[in-house]
Amino acid sequence: MDTGAKRILVIDDDNNHLIAVKEILEIEGHDVYTHNKPFGSTSLAKTLEPDLILLDVNMPGLSGDALSKLLCSHSKAPIVFYSSNDEDSLRQMVRSHNVRGYICKGDLYGLREKVAHYLTLSQD
Repeated sequence: MDTGAKRILVIDDDNNHLIAVKEILEIEGHDVYTHNKPFGSTSLAKTLEPDLILLDVNMPGLSGDALSKLLCSHSKAPIVFYSSNDEDSLRQMVRSHNVRGYICKGDLYGLREKVAHYLTLSQD
């Protein structure tokens, strides 16, 4: 089992969330890269080759669910929606957009466990 630092790309238009997520996941030993807009994120994902992408669903200009389709064609990294949407709508979006899963934004402390879970799944 690989216990080295994992590279995580977080795409979210809310800079406060980006800062909080980056701090929390860096404490866990991960290399965290942030991007605050949907545009340019596909080339960034291709360049970084992250182990996991956390993707906000509600962003201006290009929604996360639409962006997930583009990211899938430019990166092999598993995508996890990271959103304040209700869990029912997130479950439906996960099923219809071929992403690994979702994490609700309200639980910053549970974020560690859920990211670790999705990183473990990506190693299988």
